[in-house]
Amino acid sequence: MSGIYHYASVSEALTKLREKGFTFDFNLNREDLIVHPENYIINYVYHYEGNSNPDDEATVYGIVSKFGLKGVFVTGTSANSFDEDAEIISKLGVKTENKSSL
Repeated sequence: MSGIYHYASVSEALTKLREKGFTFDFNLNREDLIVHPENYIINYVYHYEGNSNPDDEATVYGIVSKFGLKGVFVTGTSANSFDEDAEIISKLGVKTENKSSL
């Protein structure tokens, strides 16, 4: 994995990833992540914690398919977050050799 980055907001992380070509929205198109997780690698992880409310916590993942598709997947990390999201992410590979910065 390239690294875990800390930005002021989730939207800032999404903007940085979009600049790197991560334009596909896996939250709206999650079917292939579920059916074929072996085709995807997590390249970037960004975690955001709200200042006052634990429900404001979120994680942004920059994901690349073995076919070159780059996209993002955003999950909540509070007790109210969608459990299927955590299950999807847990099945994906994680890139470890690149140390480039976002």
